[in-house]
Amino acid sequence: MTGSGQPGNTAPDQPKTSRAGRNLPAAIGVGVGLGALIIAILIIDARGWVFLVAAALTLAIWELYKRLRQEGYWLPLIPLIIGAPLTTLSALPFGVRGVLTGYAVTAVVSMVWRLLHNGLGGKPENFVRDIAITIFIATWVILFGGIGALLVLTDQGAGPLWVLMITVVCSDIGGYTAGVLFGKHPMVPQISPKKSWEGLAGSMLAGIVGCVITVWITLDASPVLGIFIGAALVISGTLGDLIESQFKRDLSLKDMGTLLPGHGGLMDRLDSLLISAVVMWSIIALFGYQVTV
Repeated sequence: MTGSGQPGNTAPDQPKTSRAGRNLPAAIGVGVGLGALIIAILIIDARGWVFLVAAALTLAIWELYKRLRQEGYWLPLIPLIIGAPLTTLSALPFGVRGVLTGYAVTAVVSMVWRLLHNGLGGKPENFVRDIAITIFIATWVILFGGIGALLVLTDQGAGPLWVLMITVVCSDIGGYTAGVLFGKHPMVPQISPKKSWEGLAGSMLAGIVGCVITVWITLDASPVLGIFIGAALVISGTLGDLIESQFKRDLSLKDMGTLLPGHGGLMDRLDSLLISAVVMWSIIALFGYQVTV
């Protein structure tokens, strides 16, 4: 029996999705909730961001592990899922050195762990394949995420993180709106069919505007610097999204998971942020900002 009482229509109601394929009400609700959580943490104590990143990266590792196991890949879960939070939290007492050391130790332990998993009784199978993807994930998630945690530990406080987050959010909103309303010319249909050049233009416009304002308020810097950072973050965010899209395409996946309704998995939200965090850190290092720990 259907809700309308009409025979022959037995298909259950499906969540309404936008032209871009999202459950828009759920996506907005989750996005607002995450934004409110981040803002609250940064206002109360910016160092709480490091703990939030540590928790998010741990969940991201678990999400990736499950997906890759379904495809027959064997990842050393224990070194990765312990290394992710420890590497991130080491930023608090040790700064850059802590993140780099944690990443390096995680990579080495992962190699040995995979070698010993089935190597003592015979030849390890698919060792190079599994270690290659393990190091890729350790770099993509643990190292890049740890660098993102450092953005609240500069002599400008959490200013660089505000610039990153506001720019990426504005870029996402501008790209989504322009893509839905005007998107006709695909960028790279072989990787991400729904991305369009019109959407990229919308991302660039909104991202630069958001960045110029945020750079002026939080870093007390020139609008010219805001234009430069905004353009760089929009490009890096787009490339990060494409990298994850290709990753999922290789595994024949639509989403990394179901943790965030309307968005997919956690990695579906971190994709643009992880690459952009590295770009943001590189820019502030270039302009002489220092880590305070």
